[in-house]
Amino acid sequence: MRWGISGFEPSFLTGLDAVRQVHGPRLAALAGWRLTGFAVVRFAEDGEWFADCPVVLDFEGAQVEVCHQKLDELSIGWDTIDTTAAVTGWEWYELTPRWSREDERLVPFVGEELREVALLERRPDGRDLAAGTVAVEFSFARGRLRIANGLDENRVEVGAAPPGHVRHRPGR
Repeated sequence: MRWGISGFEPSFLTGLDAVRQVHGPRLAALAGWRLTGFAVVRFAEDGEWFADCPVVLDFEGAQVEVCHQKLDELSIGWDTIDTTAAVTGWEWYELTPRWSREDERLVPFVGEELREVALLERRPDGRDLAAGTVAVEFSFARGRLRIANGLDENRVEVGAAPPGHVRHRPGR
């Protein structure tokens, strides 16, 4: 259990090939499934998103748990996190983390059928610390939703990918 999250035992990978090899076929198989829910960790006191914790997406009972750390590590989990359990072990911290099903970026996609999953690789340009990072992109009729590396935390993005990313199919 990491960060007091029941069931969260991340397995971080680095690079497109590693992510594709371990998770590619399963990510690709999600196409055609509806996003039925999600969960993120927010602080009870101010509602701020704790971006270090995984973003959990539920596709009709298949739960995908995406989490980035450091400059280039990505963990994708499947059906391991219990988002109904309290986030514990934070007695030393001044804020109280809890699971939330509120996020203005994610809510519009709930109920939508997933068209495609892609892995986006950040290409090096000589000055970019994010070079080589891998984002997971979910495409719906309403647009695209990405969970990217925010340089040692998760970043949720909506819309077209920023320049400098190369799109890859997850299952070759």
